[in-house]
Amino acid sequence: MKKTRSQPVRRRGISRIDQPSTRTHGWFVRVNYHGRRDGSYGPRHQKFFGDATYGGKRKALRAAQAYLAAVMGVRGRKRPRVLSRAA
Repeated sequence: MKKTRSQPVRRRGISRIDQPSTRTHGWFVRVNYHGRRDGSYGPRHQKFFGDATYGGKRKALRAAQAYLAAVMGVRGRKRPRVLSRAA
């Protein structure tokens, strides 16, 4: 029997786009929001990773995750911040 997930996986900054009417399928990365001069907010970095371009759904997701890590400057797991005590 195939297992199903009760909750979808949360990927901050990465969202899935599936739009059959325009044949658009892939992952969309949006990060580092900033305020604009007109008062609205928008992502500083955004990029689309299409399934057809990257050779499938999983490969496109891996490429999106690699791009997100490169943009955020994170190459691995973040280490917890160590607070030093004043003497």
